[in-house]
Amino acid sequence: MKAHAFFTIFKRELRSVVKERTILIAILIQLFIASFSSALLMGLMSVYDPEATSLSSMVNIEVGIVGETSGPLSDFLRARHARVIPFATLADAERAFYAREIAAAIFVPEEEGPVADIQLFLPESETSSTLTLMILREPLKQYENYLREQNDIHVRYRDIEGLPATTYEFQYGVIIPLLMFFPAFVTGGMVVDSISEELANRTLETLWSAPLSLSTILGAKIGSALFLAGGQCLLWSMLLRLNGIPIQNLGLVLLLAVISAAIVAVGAASIAVYFQDRERSQFVYALFILLSVSSSYFFDFSPIALLTRLATGGDWTSAAGVAAYAALLLALLTAFLSTSKRLIAAGN
Repeated sequence: MKAHAFFTIFKRELRSVVKERTILIAILIQLFIASFSSALLMGLMSVYDPEATSLSSMVNIEVGIVGETSGPLSDFLRARHARVIPFATLADAERAFYAREIAAAIFVPEEEGPVADIQLFLPESETSSTLTLMILREPLKQYENYLREQNDIHVRYRDIEGLPATTYEFQYGVIIPLLMFFPAFVTGGMVVDSISEELANRTLETLWSAPLSLSTILGAKIGSALFLAGGQCLLWSMLLRLNGIPIQNLGLVLLLAVISAAIVAVGAASIAVYFQDRERSQFVYALFILLSVSSSYFFDFSPIALLTRLATGGDWTSAAGVAAYAALLLALLTAFLSTSKRLIAAGN
């Protein structure tokens, strides 16, 4: 009987989500971020770190070269998808540069010693200059190494594979935590609205008068919200993988995201039961989320830091951190269920 009643309320809460436009809009925003995370990453990184534009091979520019029309530098530039335009004199290249026929000009003088004095002309515009330089940087580095080898100068480099640090940080420090924790915030708002409306309309008393315990009613409301949050996190992780952003320790990451959503949901339910008013409950819940998220950045053991470490697959992470948050959830849930009946009775 209790199980049947639990799932009846559970399904009713899920159906009510369709009527909540705010929740649907929030889910659609997350869906957009997860579906186009690679494109958003490139666009945001071009502002956050201009060097990220060098990751894109779709940017093509015209480069004028004076002094070396068919040497290794031209080959390095063409490999970077740059269109190399030879000029006989530096004056001809300058005229084409100021006429905006080429994006950059490179003057390679004849070798007169071990040092090559190469001149590079870039646009005055800071944005255009930065973009052009990011594209030319790698070919120029390759040409520099070529000249060193020609002069019997050997520099040992360590080939480290992987993405640039800023891109890696942005993926695992911003995008993944955002998508994994945002469903928790939606979950909390859903719980606040549901319980507040039940208390304001006196429908909770009707349900309570039936052969149902208060724990079953509140548990079904929290459970339906967690089901929705867990489904979102699973879908977002699949879309991130399709966008080339893999998540290590996926099971632990999803478990931590659901536990965090449960902690937020229990906190939201406690606020709604205490105030028994939708406007005040939503206001206090918003402050609760704002302060919790802001203060979490000051603690090394915060859920955001733990999830980031789990997602990157670091050796310094384990299931112990997730277990600690599970224990915290159990304590909060026990305290909530033991006091909710008294708080509702006091409000009435």
